[in-house]
Amino acid sequence: MTRGRARPVEDGLFDLISLIVAKDPAPVAAAVPAHVLDPEHQTILAWCRREPISVAELGSYTDLPVSVVRVLLGDLYDAELISVTRPVPLAELPDERLLRDVINGLRAL
Repeated sequence: MTRGRARPVEDGLFDLISLIVAKDPAPVAAAVPAHVLDPEHQTILAWCRREPISVAELGSYTDLPVSVVRVLLGDLYDAELISVTRPVPLAELPDERLLRDVINGLRAL
């Protein structure tokens, strides 16, 4: 299934909570014929077309190990068939104290 690969090319792109969405199927059909994709790729794409879905959920719904799902998602990402929304790292989130100061400032208005 993974052709001997243990990781996707874009290592670190697919966190367990990253959301995956299939791109518009019309250009996809022209770019990559369905018979070129393995059945597992097609199953993942089918799940991603319904709604944004996390990597962990894809592993659960497809009964595949998450490591295999990540490699297959890497294939789909390289073929530009899916888009990925990664979670915001904790270091980039605003400080709780700053948010409280903003709330207090708004209340003072």
